[in-house]
Amino acid sequence: MRSALITGITGQDGAYLAKLLLKKNYHVFGIYRRTSTPSFWRLQYLGVQNKITLIPGDLMDTGSVINAIIRSNPDEVYHLAAQSFVEASFDQPSATGDITGISVTRILDALKLLKKNVRFYQASSSEMYGDGASQAQNEETPFHPASPYAAAKVYGYWLTRIYRESFGMFACNGLLFNHESPLRGLEFVTRKVTNTVAMIKLGLTKSIHLGNLKAKRDWGYAPEYVESMWMMLQNDTPDDFVVATGSQHSVQELVEIAFSSVGLNWEDHVIIDKKLFRPLDVPALKGDYTKANKILGWKPKTSFSDLVKIMVEEDVRRWRASLNGKMFPWDVPSSLNIENQNEFYVGSRVYGSSTKHSR
Repeated sequence: MRSALITGITGQDGAYLAKLLLKKNYHVFGIYRRTSTPSFWRLQYLGVQNKITLIPGDLMDTGSVINAIIRSNPDEVYHLAAQSFVEASFDQPSATGDITGISVTRILDALKLLKKNVRFYQASSSEMYGDGASQAQNEETPFHPASPYAAAKVYGYWLTRIYRESFGMFACNGLLFNHESPLRGLEFVTRKVTNTVAMIKLGLTKSIHLGNLKAKRDWGYAPEYVESMWMMLQNDTPDDFVVATGSQHSVQELVEIAFSSVGLNWEDHVIIDKKLFRPLDVPALKGDYTKANKILGWKPKTSFSDLVKIMVEEDVRRWRASLNGKMFPWDVPSSLNIENQNEFYVGSRVYGSSTKHSR
């Protein structure tokens, strides 16, 4: 039985990847960070928490990294953990650089010393490209990061290539464009929109505050994207791959589809809030996944419209279940709207007349 170590296993991608690897008969280990309120809801939601081995650790601590590698003795390592919220990286640039960037060096260096023949996956990001309004980005497109998060991801990308080329390690970069699902965190615009649409539909709130509706992204379905991670590490040679849909949609399109899917007019509920615009925004991103399709045989299957509807339907289902008193793993009951301290959630009760979200 092969074993795999996943950092960031409690996140969206980590949870879906754990489920995928379990189906492929892997022994799955996952590093998680001890906190006062552990967040295992995604693993519980997918029914996999009791099927994996969780290892407490901190990616900013070299000893923790070494301990996790020794305990798991992995054949494959998937490094997904990061401070991955772009807006937060402007408020915490140093921490973002350490967690998202330098942690890659700690893991690669530990693997070089302990188990050089392991196969390593680095979660790179489309945000590294910066302004991609003019053309689709592929593996040869120059990077132009527009946030501390993106800059940290560029560092991790180049460290992965350096260790591959200098030490002969099987190390791959997955340049994944935005990928969403019902397991996406509430701090991301897609889930913020779908969750609030569900609340509005059920009469729990009336409006949503958003920033830049013109920003365009290449959005795909997360369960399909984690499969590409596994496919990269099964390839004969290590390489870097763009994973995307090749199509581009604006935040406004996201909003329109989400509201229309429950029979509502988005213009009746959306409030544009200038305070929610990013200090330096990326106007548009679109990926070219030709290489991944040609070499790995990977391609997207779920359309943008279907993706948004999947997320809205699931958030509506969750809210209805919660209002009926059903207990289940979910993120909303413990979420606090930090942008407006007058609006918060307690159990299944929502207090406040509108929901503010950044974009």
